[in-house]
Amino acid sequence: MSKAATADLSGNLSGLAPSELKALERIFRRRVAPTEVVSAELAAYLAELSAAMHRQVGVLIDRRGAITDVVVGDASKIVLPDVGRLRGAAGRFRGLRLVHTHLRGEALTRDDLTDLALLRLDLVAAITVDAGGRAGRLFIAHLLPDGPADRPWRELPAEPAHAPSTDFAQLIAGLEAQYGGRKLAATDQGKDRAVVVHVAIGKASKHDDGEARVAELRELCRTAGVRVLDVMIQRRPEADPRTLVGHGKLEQICLRAMQLGAELVVFDQDLTPGQARAISDATELKVIDRTMLILDIFAQHARSRDGKLQVELAQLRYTLPRLIEKNTMMSRLTGGIGGRGPGETKLEINRRRARERITLLERRLAELADDRRLRRQRRTGKGIPIVAIVGYTNAGKSTLLNSLTDGDALAENKLFATLDPISRRLRFPREREVVMTDTVGFIRDLPKELRAAFAATLEEMADADLLIHVGDARDPDRDQHIATVEQLLGELGLADRPRLLAWNKCDRLGPADAEHLALHGGGFVVSALDRATFGPLLLAIERALWRGGKAPEILDYAATV
Repeated sequence: MSKAATADLSGNLSGLAPSELKALERIFRRRVAPTEVVSAELAAYLAELSAAMHRQVGVLIDRRGAITDVVVGDASKIVLPDVGRLRGAAGRFRGLRLVHTHLRGEALTRDDLTDLALLRLDLVAAITVDAGGRAGRLFIAHLLPDGPADRPWRELPAEPAHAPSTDFAQLIAGLEAQYGGRKLAATDQGKDRAVVVHVAIGKASKHDDGEARVAELRELCRTAGVRVLDVMIQRRPEADPRTLVGHGKLEQICLRAMQLGAELVVFDQDLTPGQARAISDATELKVIDRTMLILDIFAQHARSRDGKLQVELAQLRYTLPRLIEKNTMMSRLTGGIGGRGPGETKLEINRRRARERITLLERRLAELADDRRLRRQRRTGKGIPIVAIVGYTNAGKSTLLNSLTDGDALAENKLFATLDPISRRLRFPREREVVMTDTVGFIRDLPKELRAAFAATLEEMADADLLIHVGDARDPDRDQHIATVEQLLGELGLADRPRLLAWNKCDRLGPADAEHLALHGGGFVVSALDRATFGPLLLAIERALWRGGKAPEILDYAATV
């Protein structure tokens, strides 16, 4: 279809006679009353022209009744001109309505209704045209404030095009009042509003962890300051190489985001650079994946110089393949979720500057690593054992450290509240001391780009004489969390490190559940908020570190899990 334009006409104009072009231009002289969707005279004129050219003809009409655009399609469809992206408060309409002809007697099509939703038109209307070029029925649809994700519109009963009865002014006033009444809650101020998308690849199985993944992604969003408006789930035999979800689902996501006023789409799966660009271009929304979300949380929580540099380096390494000139996806990420960081580098720098910054950060971090190594050597030279607290994110590691050592480490009910390792001393009887170190929490499917940001934590774990693996006893996915941490420890070369298992948050279990976990779950059942529960765990730590005055004994951890 040619999209060349003549004067103010647009669309498929190739092959039209000069007289037909003149007839189309005369449409601009007509006006529609404020109460009319379309006048009977205009409907008849459009039908006559459409039948003569055997092409769909459409007009965009503003609130004053003036015709702003005349568009020509082919026999089956019409392609609208670029009317620009809607900006402004949620609930605003475009201020334009689309009225066009249908040559085959059909009602409004899915394409018509999708244009209505994505462009937030005041309404869309179709005029059927009979073989004699006469206007027949008029089909009208408008958006709904709380319609379903796949059909956020209402289609009105058909009415005669020669005597339309819908009062447009009354209809649009009522709709805007409904949309305008949907104010953002006070708790949403300053928050990104998102639609979350989870794609399950392959056939469903009893080991499917989709619900747990969605729950975890919701928690990541909460930690990052993102309000989740809706979750959309799709199961596919394989990922779509271009958009992950496929064209139809992507259209639904866009419709739902527009309907709810979301400006952000968060994908549970990591997106390739090409997928991220394609989705962003198709939706015109901010698009981030799970790794970008976690990096954003790291950026918010980094406090030390090491931590800030590590996070900036991880961000740059992840975004480097996505730094393409005039990439709209990256430009939308400037500022806000997915686009902030503790360093001075913005995400829209070009590839050369990004590589230069990466080289500089690597050099600075190598210097800081040398400093950390010297500090650890001085510490180990004093013969003080080191105990590292490890575990899944938000298992209560920082709270346990504070209770054991009377420390003041930041402890919040958020994922990755601790990013930088924190060390405190714990005194045992007989003048014995240990250094207790809190470490950043692990998470399933930890991307390689994030592992560099764990450098300081990994060094602390590698130097530790004993690991305390803390699990959240009340989490329904606790067994998977324990397995995830075990797998990551193995991948990091720490599978043989001596360690004890501590089931935390037993105060949130029923007495029977706590007793069953203590007898059959292995390890020790504690509450980081109740020091009275620490006795067996502290005794096990002391025995592991000083049994017979020998070096720490490697515990048979597999037998205790």
